[in-house]
Amino acid sequence: MRAFGFLSFGHHGTGAARGEFGAREALQQAVEIGVGADEIGVNGAYFRVHHFAKQAAAPIPLLTAIAARTKRIEVGTGVIDMRYENPLHLAEETAALDLLSDARTAIGISRGSPEPALRGWEAFGYEDSGDAKGATMARDKFERFMSAIRGTELAAADPAQFGPGSQLAVEPRSPGLDRRIWWGAGSRSTAEWVAEQGVNLMSSTLLTEATGASFGELQREQIDRFRQAWAEAGHDWTPRVSVSRSVFPITSDLDDLYFGRRSGAESDQIGIIDGLRSTFGKTYAAEPDRLIDELRADPAIAAADTLMLTVPNQLGVDYNLHILESFAQHVAPALGWRPNTEGPVEGYSV
Repeated sequence: MRAFGFLSFGHHGTGAARGEFGAREALQQAVEIGVGADEIGVNGAYFRVHHFAKQAAAPIPLLTAIAARTKRIEVGTGVIDMRYENPLHLAEETAALDLLSDARTAIGISRGSPEPALRGWEAFGYEDSGDAKGATMARDKFERFMSAIRGTELAAADPAQFGPGSQLAVEPRSPGLDRRIWWGAGSRSTAEWVAEQGVNLMSSTLLTEATGASFGELQREQIDRFRQAWAEAGHDWTPRVSVSRSVFPITSDLDDLYFGRRSGAESDQIGIIDGLRSTFGKTYAAEPDRLIDELRADPAIAAADTLMLTVPNQLGVDYNLHILESFAQHVAPALGWRPNTEGPVEGYSV
């Protein structure tokens, strides 16, 4: 591990009950957490994207707001559900964000996880009649998105303005943006596909596989297959790899109250998602010395350059920054962390 960031689901309520904050407060607090994390030296601020739910849903305005008030922290998503997106519009917005942030982006995209709405992407105007889960549509859209940000001319130009036979590319374009795009993979075979596409690997918070191996072991195999496929594809640059975990250093009585006395989260969980037997990672909550030993023993964390810490955004700015600062001060240095003051994060050699 060389870097760590926070991954927020952006949960919020209606704001009607006393002490409950709504969408405005959740977004404003997300910006403040990003600003505080940048000052601590945290490498990344990442946000989940869910639709038809009281969670983060429109990432580009939020990431732009964070980028405008920070200097070094990377801003990104984990992940944008491509089923709900217009690929060319997303390419325009992502390029604008990349230009405004001076290339401090890490945009994770995928088919997405199950949403509250049944085939909710159809309400957004998109259909995939041949695939009930929309996976084929998501990958097709992703191919068009990548073509757009790589400068492929995708539209015929008006001959009255440009003459016959001219083609136009999507604007704006940001040099090197294609190397800051990630795909969220939930299986080993998908990780190999990601390598073939020439984008970074964001290993999912759950894997749609259950072989008896631990979550960390499954992810490590996924990462190893990604890097082998990357080398075989012959790409001429070094990719990034991230994994996410729930990690809570216990350094105060309040930490112990919130997380030290949790039950049922000390081992991986097996469940059914999208009809597939899946593995969910455990929560790490312990005193710093014990956390260091446990995280060092996690084979996926050892293999990834970036660790995303899922944070409880509902507990407010101060407490979330306390978690990040505790990890930065007491745990991360022992794992090989390099704060954002040392420059952009680089992946491990393939």
